[in-house]
Amino acid sequence: MKIALCDDDEKELSNIRSLLDSYQKTHNIPLTYKEYHSSCELALRASKERFDIYLLDILMPHMTGMQLAREIRTFDHAADIIFLTTSSDFAVESYTVKATNYLMKPVSSNAFFAAMDDILRVKTQEQGHFLVLKSRIGVHKIPLSELIYVEAQNRKVIYYTSGREQIVCTELFSSVCDSLLQHREFIQVHRSFLVNMNYIRSIGTMDMCLHNGTNVPLAQRRVADIKKHYLAFQMEE
Repeated sequence: MKIALCDDDEKELSNIRSLLDSYQKTHNIPLTYKEYHSSCELALRASKERFDIYLLDILMPHMTGMQLAREIRTFDHAADIIFLTTSSDFAVESYTVKATNYLMKPVSSNAFFAAMDDILRVKTQEQGHFLVLKSRIGVHKIPLSELIYVEAQNRKVIYYTSGREQIVCTELFSSVCDSLLQHREFIQVHRSFLVNMNYIRSIGTMDMCLHNGTNVPLAQRRVADIKKHYLAFQMEE
């Protein structure tokens, strides 16, 4: 699990580092984290590198943690955001960016561990949903949460994952659609494309842009319905 930690106070960074290291040891869970002393620095990095969890101070110069969270949400709707702050003034506003938690500084180990436990519990449930795919090079087990989109090419179906993996299978695209469309996060946007809505960055009139930079064509007669479906999904989230 990849974590981005952003705070302009070195003392606070040190405290959260200590909590992360302690959590990793006591729970025996592999965690990797990167530290950022500037919200602007993280904003630039996050658009190119995917993180599972963001730990954000709110009161930072130039760009507040709340503004940073709004920026992150323009390209990542799936990641968890935990605010770390000395003020309760932004607690209500944190709901507008779908923050997972809001912890008051100094952050205690009990509060931090409970917040991390909640995230892991949900992620474990999500990762219970897997696709088992058979390609020419073997069998692949992929969490649905890591599947960005699926493309039909002639008699082949290509699965694109968040780990930049491309798995080519020989199967009917209609069968893939029947299976994946049972999960609310997937939508068929074109006769040859099925997309995980958690990875949509923007929707235009001709195509949509995904977090990995891919532009996926839209079925022209269904553009309005696709936008409506995506908006409903975001509202439910």
